[in-house]
Amino acid sequence: MITTRDKILSAVTKPTRYTGGELNSVIKDGSSAFVRFGFCFADIYEIAMSHLGIKILYHTLNERPDTYCERVFAPWTDMEDEMKKYGMRLFALESGDEVTHFDMLGFTMQYELCYSTIVNMLNLAEIPVLAKDRDETYPIICGGGPCAYNAEPVADIFDFFMMGEGEDIIHEVVDEYVKWKKSGKKNKRDYLEAIAEIEGIYVPSFYDVEYNDDNTVKSVTPNNPHAKARVRKRIMNDFSSAYTPETIIVPFGEVVHDRVMLEIMRGCLRGCRFCQAGYIYRPLRERNPKRLLGIAENLLTCSGYDEISLSSLSTSDYGSLKELTDGLLKITEEKKIGLSLPSLRIDNFSLELMEKVQKVRKTGITFAPEAGTQRLRGVINKNITEDDVLKSADMLFRGGWTTVKLYFMIGLPSETTDDVRGIAELAQKVLNVYFAVPKEERAKNINITVSTSSFVPKPFTAFQWAAQDTREMLIEKQDELKKSIKSKRIRYNWHDNKTSYLEGVFARGDRRLCPVIIRAVEKGCKFDAWSEHFKFDTWMETFKELGVDPDFYTVRERGYDEVLPWDHIDVGVTKNFLMRENEKAKRAETTANCRQKCAGCGAASFGAGVCHE
Repeated sequence: MITTRDKILSAVTKPTRYTGGELNSVIKDGSSAFVRFGFCFADIYEIAMSHLGIKILYHTLNERPDTYCERVFAPWTDMEDEMKKYGMRLFALESGDEVTHFDMLGFTMQYELCYSTIVNMLNLAEIPVLAKDRDETYPIICGGGPCAYNAEPVADIFDFFMMGEGEDIIHEVVDEYVKWKKSGKKNKRDYLEAIAEIEGIYVPSFYDVEYNDDNTVKSVTPNNPHAKARVRKRIMNDFSSAYTPETIIVPFGEVVHDRVMLEIMRGCLRGCRFCQAGYIYRPLRERNPKRLLGIAENLLTCSGYDEISLSSLSTSDYGSLKELTDGLLKITEEKKIGLSLPSLRIDNFSLELMEKVQKVRKTGITFAPEAGTQRLRGVINKNITEDDVLKSADMLFRGGWTTVKLYFMIGLPSETTDDVRGIAELAQKVLNVYFAVPKEERAKNINITVSTSSFVPKPFTAFQWAAQDTREMLIEKQDELKKSIKSKRIRYNWHDNKTSYLEGVFARGDRRLCPVIIRAVEKGCKFDAWSEHFKFDTWMETFKELGVDPDFYTVRERGYDEVLPWDHIDVGVTKNFLMRENEKAKRAETTANCRQKCAGCGAASFGAGVCHE
């Protein structure tokens, strides 16, 4: 007998996105689980299954006998059409059950342009979008991830947010839910008040926001005695012993990062002034190399993968990298397993390290100078020199590498036309290095790709007060760079300025944006990170329709005395430190990394990691 689900799956591309049942997925009896938790990712299967956080939280929750955690991903448009045709609501992969009456749905918020897809997923589940419209019969909706640090644009949608790292905090949240459910779930407010006492929990409805006549934020104040004046993030202090799964799900089809990901450390000690992750994940904490080798063997054995990648913000800053890579090579060489080391720093890796990586298979190498001139690299605190780049290129070309990618940002604070042209000049110098290597010592072909993304000022960075370049300014800079690249051997890719503009609006937005997001979804917006679905004109129409000026959030420079929408969130890095870094940026002065000298950012208050080595 053909079921409705069979009919639907036979009508869509890539039906394995929706079937579940992969190797190492967890199957429980949903009817006997006391807490049913949906781990939601507002993108398609291939993206969601590449995310490291889901691998950790999915398995740690499923190790609880009282909880069944299932995956809930956004259906692609063909699947959504079929679901609507047959009256099918959003469902979980493991059981196929509709999520409308799950206990909790937790969204990981990795990118601002996922907001419309979150709203669309709630609509597909037939769950009221606004938290105030959901009573005890609906799931509790929570969020986490980097965008949760300024979730004000979607604050009215979520019941609460988890600030920081979720391995511990998620269990405390579920423990309180179990108590509340056993008491009869009489009032959702009772549950929210209980978890508001947990460090790292932010309940937006427990705070009132007032605005000044000039539309800036006047104040964010608690309206509930259980709410803290400032919500401090949570971190795993002893990261070496922090939970990590002994098994991972192996997708049926290919996903973006289709390999074992070994998280070697969290945080970063470099302090690039544009980088939100570098600040919000402080302090840097490392995992013991012996433990990592054990995890790697387990994950390779249970998955059958033929590649392992080291995961961190700056892999070559890992203190025991030689010991770890030597140990991994003993595992990978014999089994012909590839080893990749992304996020290497130009100024502290060696040919010996790269030769280790290429023993099984040689891949391209990516450098991220970020800016085209030394002055601008000083502004952003990217402590690498042109000489570092060229020496590294020479080393690689002599070692047989032929594919080099160079990543830059345009639109950085104080950037000039000379800085933009400097990108082309640096790429040309890298090409010249290749031709300077004797023919017998280099490979035959050379592929150099220059990629630029557009700078978006983010909360909790030294540039959180900066004006964002207008779209017209970015187009001018992209055109200037295209003109400045003379060699056909250098390819140029650039990021769409329209998505960067919308990202900038939401990154520093406030609660007045929530009606815009909901209305835009009603008009068909979703999957904004996908160029074929991004409806920029619809977004602009919606801003106009609701009387919201998006430029207020992007091109306007802020003063230090302005109350920022996220000032009631505490990431450990102090506002005074970020002000000092912003002033140093104006003078193009650099700050040493955390191992060289403590800059007094405030992260030492956690009592962990590099601050206490």
